[in-house]
Amino acid sequence: MTAELKRSSEGQTLILTISNPAHRNALGPEIYTEGIEALSSAERSEDVRTVVITGEASLFSAGGNLQRLQANRQQPTSHQAQSIDALHAWIEAIRTFPKPVIAAVEGAAAGAGFSLALACDFIVAADDAVFVMAYSNIALSPDGGASWSLARALPRQLVTELLMCGERITSKRLNDLGLVNRITPAGEAIVGALALADRLNQRAPNALQSIKTLIHEADGATMATQLTRERDHFVRNLHHANAGIGINAFLNKTRPNFN
Repeated sequence: MTAELKRSSEGQTLILTISNPAHRNALGPEIYTEGIEALSSAERSEDVRTVVITGEASLFSAGGNLQRLQANRQQPTSHQAQSIDALHAWIEAIRTFPKPVIAAVEGAAAGAGFSLALACDFIVAADDAVFVMAYSNIALSPDGGASWSLARALPRQLVTELLMCGERITSKRLNDLGLVNRITPAGEAIVGALALADRLNQRAPNALQSIKTLIHEADGATMATQLTRERDHFVRNLHHANAGIGINAFLNKTRPNFN
């Protein structure tokens, strides 16, 4: 069976399912390409307000395909570099995608699978899900933005432990650390992710886009720069039709229906 990224919909939510059962939903170039194409299409569609990324058969993703990596050792170094560039293009597409992206994690999210989950705006995980930066276990260093994401979210000593020791960390502990947003019973991560998506779908898309952009740009920005950005986004959103809908609904104690 070939690796693919399946697409389905639930209301205004696009569901992308990593499907590579022969290799524990390992990631690869085909999935990266399909992921970028799916997000590009979803960005243009007014029918899509959120995206959920999950894995098939109660497993998020085992990360890289070790057989493929072993074979790539016989290829020029540029061959593997191109593959990682493709992964990174998908990671960057997720981070810059103007709509919320939610990871629904069952089973294990290992290596690049963990990196992929970290790139999403929210993580909903089953209570028995585990996460592991397995790179050092096979004498490799991280990719997929793992070092960037973790270093900005957790203390340096813990990040060093996760990356150097390659030990599993539970969804419960990551929830306690603030990296996992919601914990669900086993088998219900997708249910929890879709419930969160539905809540987001009821909010103004332009406001959520501004919030995601501001969060993305805040790292490394000076306070003065970020204040200017916040002002510009606020003014633009205030003069958007959705602000009128939201303010009137609040004043009249009714439920808003945003465009």
